[in-house]
Amino acid sequence: MSSTPTPSVSRVRAAQQIRTFLSAWARDPMGVAAVLPSGRQLSQKMLKPLALLPDSNPAQQRVIELGAGTGAFTRALVDHGVHRANLLVVERDASLHGLLRQRFPELQIIQADACALRTTAQSSGYLAEGPADAVISGLGLLSMPRTMQRSILSEAFSVLRPGGCFIQFTYGHASPVSRALREELGLHVHRSGLAWRNAPPASVFVYQRAFTAAHTSDTPGTTQ
Repeated sequence: MSSTPTPSVSRVRAAQQIRTFLSAWARDPMGVAAVLPSGRQLSQKMLKPLALLPDSNPAQQRVIELGAGTGAFTRALVDHGVHRANLLVVERDASLHGLLRQRFPELQIIQADACALRTTAQSSGYLAEGPADAVISGLGLLSMPRTMQRSILSEAFSVLRPGGCFIQFTYGHASPVSRALREELGLHVHRSGLAWRNAPPASVFVYQRAFTAAHTSDTPGTTQ
């Protein structure tokens, strides 16, 4: 017997995910980047920079996802071919964490704060197999104070290998991380893409340590 959900069941599940997401957003609008769960086009744009990494084989890439929400990027990463042992999903909100555990019981999904990412990745055993190639962020970085942005980015780059990248989306055309903070942390940024069909439209930015930025810089992209 097929276990594929019927359309009506799928609609109920989607509605439940949206309700859970909106409740989380109401509790912590600063920590949730999106106003609605991310669409398919944005998910594809967020994964595009992975193809430009030194090892472009998805099955070999090690990825950490921050602020996974209802799992739009998580689903895209799994469908893209990222191996479950190479994927660490981090979500701070308890209700969203519970939803993610239900949707992806085969994945390692941790309830934790991105400001303590290195400790989380170490205690989970993830770093025992090596650093991450990429950190994909669904966090509301733009609305966070500079001190919190600094903490999250510092933690992210502490678990990334040389040449690794931090991928962030935002609503608008400008980098959500100021030039001053990028210079302080030694980061290079370029805009990787625009998901114009997303609601609302969103830009994707890729951050790297300045001395390794050449690994994934995309010539058509915009450097901020």
